[in-house]
Amino acid sequence: MKTSRREMFDERVLTSGRRFRDFLDRIAEASPARLALLSFMAVIAVFVALLCLPAAHRDPDADVSFAKSLFVAVSAVCVTGLTPVTTEEYWSDFGIAVITAAIQVGGLGILTLASILGMAVSGRLGVRQKLIAAQATNTFQIGQVGTLLRTVLLTVVIAEATVAALLFPRFLARGEELGDALWYSVFYAVSSFNNAGFTIHPGGMEYFHDDHWILFVIMAAVFVGALGFPCVLMMALFWRTPKKWDLHTKLTLATSGILVAVGFFFLLLFESSNPRTLGEEGAFPTAMEVLFMAVMPRSGGFATMDVADMNQTSHLLFDVLMFIGGGSSSTAGGIKVTTLAVLVLASVAEARGLKDVTAFKRRIDPAVIKVSISVTLAGFVIVIAGTLTMLQITRLPLDLVLFEVISAFGTCGLSSGVSAEASDPGLYVLSLLMFLGRLGTITLAAALSTQSTRRLFKYPEERPIIG
Repeated sequence: MKTSRREMFDERVLTSGRRFRDFLDRIAEASPARLALLSFMAVIAVFVALLCLPAAHRDPDADVSFAKSLFVAVSAVCVTGLTPVTTEEYWSDFGIAVITAAIQVGGLGILTLASILGMAVSGRLGVRQKLIAAQATNTFQIGQVGTLLRTVLLTVVIAEATVAALLFPRFLARGEELGDALWYSVFYAVSSFNNAGFTIHPGGMEYFHDDHWILFVIMAAVFVGALGFPCVLMMALFWRTPKKWDLHTKLTLATSGILVAVGFFFLLLFESSNPRTLGEEGAFPTAMEVLFMAVMPRSGGFATMDVADMNQTSHLLFDVLMFIGGGSSSTAGGIKVTTLAVLVLASVAEARGLKDVTAFKRRIDPAVIKVSISVTLAGFVIVIAGTLTMLQITRLPLDLVLFEVISAFGTCGLSSGVSAEASDPGLYVLSLLMFLGRLGTITLAAALSTQSTRRLFKYPEERPIIG
């Protein structure tokens, strides 16, 4: 009789498991983007629960703030870096470990991670798994997905291990204990390569403003992490022959380099005479710090100077750079550099009266231009709506609120101080902005790219007056 009951129980468990698997399969087949959203929401819920535990707080007897726990969980999973509290003071070692895990999971991407685990178990990817992975990585050539996923995991392991190895001796040289030096190296390797921007030292990166080695390593990790895995894959496969790089890789590298150069020039121009930031620095320290800060709006979120002390012209410069963000299928946020590149190229082609939009001797599909316009417009609407809402809630100056909203949407993490002063409703709004910034434009672009509706007729053509 006992055996029969056990068999009945096992059968019920298997049946429930099959039903749940079939339910997920139906969602994946109907809308992989919807599965991505649900997966991220589920993972965020897990990390919120962990951060609400008394063990996650430095003071376990203090009242647990759900709004702050939710905000930090979303910020970590969406690899943003905004936080309403001082990380090393508010969270315990367990809490910081939870945040680190959330950064790593968010950086890999829930569906990408699931596909990698499935491939590790089965040794291969089925067609359905490849389609889901393609949705998660913005790679629509199914034959490349398996290679891309291996590259994702290999790139993350090698990059983070390299960054940690470069940081470890430097932390030892600064007088840190062996265990602390190892932990700091791992934490900052994860936080920098995933463009998360979380720090665990007093004052954040200002603590290391005079340590050029640490700044350079973290800056390089942020830049590489913001390129995107497809770009890294292409460079790894054809590192000896750059002429074989595809258009996406060339556009990403060219646009990223231009944006960093523009950021460096104007930030140096705006802040070199500001006594609150760089006015009293020497030539080389100033150049190094400006270069570091010019890379951070790509979605890095680290800062060696207080954003609130910067000039409003620098704030506006950062607003633009954060809204653009980094490369597609990367840990960076924003509308992405390739979106900007396509829009600029389309504008130039229109101004020159050219029918086709071209770059690097390649013609860009008109459908890509439409997607770029849609993604940019969606990002603009989200930022405007978020700014209006936060202005109504906080009653703070427009300059600071706009900066914080764009930082949340671009999952950048640079802060003007609004997050630390915001009430619970303000934290909820910023949390939603981070979530939309991480997944909203990605799912929109994926949905538009895979959508194919053909009409059997055409309306008469007419051109309205523009401008």
